[in-house]
Amino acid sequence: MIIISKQDSLPVYGVGPYLIAPMFVVSIMGVILSYYNMIPVYKIDSLYWLFIGLAVVILLDAIFLWYAAVKISDISKNIENNKLVSDGVYALVRHPIYSAWLQISTALILFSQNLYLFIIPVIFWIILSIALAKTEEKWLIEKFGDDYVSYAKTTNRFIPFSRLR
Repeated sequence: MIIISKQDSLPVYGVGPYLIAPMFVVSIMGVILSYYNMIPVYKIDSLYWLFIGLAVVILLDAIFLWYAAVKISDISKNIENNKLVSDGVYALVRHPIYSAWLQISTALILFSQNLYLFIIPVIFWIILSIALAKTEEKWLIEKFGDDYVSYAKTTNRFIPFSRLR
């Protein structure tokens, strides 16, 4: 386990690689296993193009969130400089990179059209919420105090524009 409270700065990648890689693998495996009917599949074929359209929209939003967080906001530089970023894409969502990966997972499941797999993003959301609260967000509260607490009260963890915590 990473003990980040004893560091001067948050690791640039945080807990991300430990959480995102399994999410991606499980999502891909769900799609593959659904395609070959190796797991129970419940499809609604009449909504085929709707699912495809939603998946594309979600993927485009995920790409935007990731790009805005990594390239436009240059989050790695801000982390290295111990700067709390709460503008740009970070004004929409506290963890846009994790949000993007949640959306990618959801889009993959939409492509599979296996309604049983929709539990996977919910499980990922729960795991990410717990992991971030106990690691990165704990460190951010220790480092930035009331500034981060105020920011967290007004900005959702993963879902842009939403008040769900």
